[in-house]
Amino acid sequence: MSRYERIPDFIKSLPEVDFPFPGARGWMIAGPEQQVVFVEFAQTVSVPEHSHDAQWEFAIAGKVEMTIDGASQVYGAGDNFFIPKGTPHAATVHAGYQAMMVFDAPDRYRAKGLLPDR
Repeated sequence: MSRYERIPDFIKSLPEVDFPFPGARGWMIAGPEQQVVFVEFAQTVSVPEHSHDAQWEFAIAGKVEMTIDGASQVYGAGDNFFIPKGTPHAATVHAGYQAMMVFDAPDRYRAKGLLPDR
């Protein structure tokens, strides 16, 4: 079986995510209770420690070094990992990393072009 290590164009027609990370692009599907984000990184980014609702992530290409609740591990294409709600985590996301992230929250990220809540 061959791997398709590029995010397809039809995914890139979804609403684009307003990421706070340089060199990151993403596209989202959001339902009433969850959000799915497809992401790609053009440059290496350090994501500081933070926490949020549960996250399940599938690596498509490249690699990410995750520190979840103090334990570090490298994940690459074909790997997946789960971060429970409220668990502190940080990452070094390497240039070329692509992933599908599923969040147990409909509003983990906002789409570009949306006005902030008032």
